[in-house]
Amino acid sequence: MTAAVADVVTEVPRAADEAGGRRANLIANLGQLARKPVFLLSALYVLFVVVSAFWPQLFSAQDPYETNPATVAQAPGAAHLFGTDIYGRDLWSRVLHGSPLTIKATLIALAIALVAGLGLGIVAGFFGGVLDAVLMRGIDVLLAIPGLLLALSIVTALGYGTVPVAVAVGVAIVPGFARTTRAEVLRVKTLPYVEAARAGGASWTRVLLRHILPNSWGPVAVLAVLDAGVAIIAIASLSFLGFGAAPPAAEWGTLIADGRNYLVTSWWLSLLPGLFVALLVLGLNHISKTLQELTR
Repeated sequence: MTAAVADVVTEVPRAADEAGGRRANLIANLGQLARKPVFLLSALYVLFVVVSAFWPQLFSAQDPYETNPATVAQAPGAAHLFGTDIYGRDLWSRVLHGSPLTIKATLIALAIALVAGLGLGIVAGFFGGVLDAVLMRGIDVLLAIPGLLLALSIVTALGYGTVPVAVAVGVAIVPGFARTTRAEVLRVKTLPYVEAARAGGASWTRVLLRHILPNSWGPVAVLAVLDAGVAIIAIASLSFLGFGAAPPAAEWGTLIADGRNYLVTSWWLSLLPGLFVALLVLGLNHISKTLQELTR
């Protein structure tokens, strides 16, 4: 056994101890989440929105498309929690039934960003060299373009609708995932237990799947939660501009846009849907910040 291999092998117990210590710290930190009321409130609100996206009828029995001339532009109250719009439709019900469109579009966007970003980041960080330089220069070009402007350009080419908006937003947030994944792969690739695995005869494929990917996932998961809020804002913005689902679909951005001409007389038409979206994004940002603190 050469001296270099012997040095690497001696690092294996130390690396295992460090990994065990990190797991113990993570478990201890997770136990502290129960004592973080803001985190719990954020998690409960996000859970409520996600559940309402798939089963909106659980939280509202009213038809979101049923008009009622007798209750046109009615202020928020016991009968209508968010009031009614200019056609007498219950705004709370429309916000909840608009959740599936925005949340599902967000999930599609995140899936695209995760698959493409992870693929590019792993290839660039793992293989390095000319391939890394070429891929990262392409990512730099995408990063130089504002995300919303890039998404707007893509959705203009693809056409209107929820799926084109989701694809456009997903492509726009790919660079962040690619950069983060590449940085983590480069960091983990040089750790002692990776060198020990290679010295023990493990193939690069096994090292990648068993060691590098599992230990690179933490920051990427935190970024996914953070970018979920970014995707929601981008999707709502494109819907606000008219690129989302066609009326009478109740996307969040469309609801905010529909009420912008009545801010003086019917302030709730835009303010309450906007507040609903803002609280969701703030909740996701707080969850992401908390998870980031736990993974340090």
